[in-house]
Formats: sequence, C-alpha cells, structure tokens
Amino acid sequence: MIIKDLAEKYNDYIIEQRRFLHGIPELSLHEAKTTQKLAEELEKMGIQVIKFDDYNGCIGIIKGDHPGKTIMLRADIDALPVNEQTGLPFASKNGNMHACGHDTHMAVQLGAAMILNDLKGELHGNVKLLFQSGEEVGFGSRYYVEKGYLDDVDAVYGAHVWSGVEAGIFNMEPGERMASCDTFKIIVDGVSSHGSAPHLGNDALYAAASIVMNIQSFISRRNNPLDAAVVTVGTMNGGQRFNIIANHIEMEGTTRAFNNKVRNSIEGELRKIIENTAEALGVKAKLEYSYLTDPINNDNEKLNKIAHDAVAKLFGEESLASMTKVMGAEDFCHLVKDRPGFFGFFGCRNEKIGAVHNNHSEFFLVDEDTLHKGAAVAAQFAYDFLNE
Repeated sequence: MIIKDLAEKYNDYIIEQRRFLHGIPELSLHEAKTTQKLAEELEKMGIQVIKFDDYNGCIGIIKGDHPGKTIMLRADIDALPVNEQTGLPFASKNGNMHACGHDTHMAVQLGAAMILNDLKGELHGNVKLLFQSGEEVGFGSRYYVEKGYLDDVDAVYGAHVWSGVEAGIFNMEPGERMASCDTFKIIVDGVSSHGSAPHLGNDALYAAASIVMNIQSFISRRNNPLDAAVVTVGTMNGGQRFNIIANHIEMEGTTRAFNNKVRNSIEGELRKIIENTAEALGVKAKLEYSYLTDPINNDNEKLNKIAHDAVAKLFGEESLASMTKVMGAEDFCHLVKDRPGFFGFFGCRNEKIGAVHNNHSEFFLVDEDTLHKGAAVAAQFAYDFLNE
C-alpha cells in the first residue's frame, strides 16, 4: 500500500524532525523558533505556507490536482514549563520540555505532509496543515477560527500521542473522548482577630475549608453518577500570621464533564453551595467562573468510519484498541465547533526503552520507531476523506 510505504520511507525524516523540535521547546503563544522551523520544512517541500505577523503557528496548504473538499490536519506545537529529566542526548536545556508529546505531533504531521505532497496528483481537494500555537492554555486554536482560516474547511482531524497505549496501537473510538475544562476562583472575606480569641472574628480560612468540602457534595449527591464530572480545588492562599484569624482567602480550581448538560449545571450548583456555606459561617464568598474548552465527542459516523478504516487498512484490526475516555481537555474543540471532526490517540508506551511515564512527566519518553505509523494514518484519513 503506497501510503504505508511512503511512511516507512520518511521514517528517518520524522525522527530527525522530532529530535530537533524536542530540543527547542517553547511555551504557549511564544513558539517563534518552532514556527520558523516548521515553515522552513514546509517550504522545502514546496508547500504553500501561511504565517501570521501577530501570532505563532503556521498553516501549510497542499492543493490537490482535482477539485473537491478541504480537510484540515492539526498538530499543536507548544511545550510545558517542565525541567526535563530524561537524559536523552537531544534533551531540552532551556527549562521547558515537550512533556506532552507535541514534538511528536509536529513531526508526525510533517511526515504526513511529505506523504500527501507526493500524492497531490491523486487528491480531490485540498489539505490544510495547521501547526497550532497555545494548546496548553486552552484557547490557542481560537485565533485561526476567528481569523477565518477554517471557513473553507469541511472536516478536521487530530490525534494525541498517549502514554497509556502501547506504541504502534491506535485508539479511534466514537463517542465521548475528552472532557470540558472550566476554571473558577473563590474569594472568601472574613474578619481578623487574635488567634486566641476566634469568637471575635469571622474565620475566612475555616469557611474556605468548609467550602472545599461542601462543593464535593455536588459530585456525590447532586450529579447523576452515570454522568462523570470532577470538581477540583487546586490552590488555597491567604492568612496573615500563625496567631491571626484569617480575613481573606483565595482558591482556584477546575471542573470537568463529558456532556454539556452536566457542564452547564455546575456553576449554578457551586454558587449556591459556596454562598450558603459562607452565610452560615458569617463570612462573604464570591465565585468567579470561566468557561474554557468544550467536551470532545466523536459523533460524526462518517468520520468515525474513515478513522477506523484508515488504521485497519494500513496496519490491520489488531492495531486498534479500546481506551477509557479521558478527563483531560483539548482546545481541538474550538476547531470543530462549527464543522465535523475526529480526534484519536496513538500509543507511545514501550517498557523495553523506559517509555512508561505519563504525559506531562519530566521523564516522559516516546517510542520513536512507531511515529511513522501516526503519519501514515493521518495521511490515509485525509486521502480517504477527499477521495471517498
């Protein structure tokens, strides 16, 4: 099969690009060197490149020789503020790290670009290759949507390397795949007094602790247990001194859900619990709530079939595996808000080489020898979508 053969042909190129990009990780919205490198590689292939004066990332455009639809392949390009501890000879030295595997996403997409560029004479339509800034902050993809770069796109494909799946294995399941991610801040104001006389003040710290405990009652008693959701308080800051009743506490956290009915109920439920707990304890509390990313649901039957069949025809049904849906979030959701899309996962776990650590770990490793398979599947998905 020609796509499989081309992927193997470009295997060394994919690994080379992955290693270079791994060594220059840049944080969200600051990926200038990464963008420059990606644009240079696309230009070497003779692919038209769109760059932006006010934003990082770029878009490559492969124009098929025949008229048709437009498919977008998406790879995120930002890194994390993680001090790498892998010991790799090409490890990052700048204090940041591609600990979520976005270096592999870029390299895989460059490989897919090579394959599809070789086959453009057969393509009925166009391929847009989005190398996207700022995924880790949850809104980086909005720029390209708001500027109209997806107006002519008929469908979007994305995939994430995953440490919980064996290298060379793909997860292309329909249905709920990733959760929403929203954030909140709770501000509690009380009245200070001496620590030896707590009855003369209104303890904001005690009230904050009570709020943390009470808001979990939404999960345990108000939410249907069949509709998974999470409420997490990640920070609590405040207080003046060991012997002073705290008068001000601030907390920050996140909520997650797989369906929008549950998601949209959380803010109101938390607000009632927070305000009523505060009133009962004689303090004032305010909730600030921000909606960030939607759930990701593979609900387009046609795209689901194309994704499944792309893996099956390239590497056999045995290369497909089931995977539990993930409470993590993805700003891929903004790209598919007004058009169909598919989001999959491809494995990178290999115990023999120590690739066993979770995404975001300072020890995160991938099995490079299977990355070309990710390029093949992305290319096959685009080819089949355009030529069906």
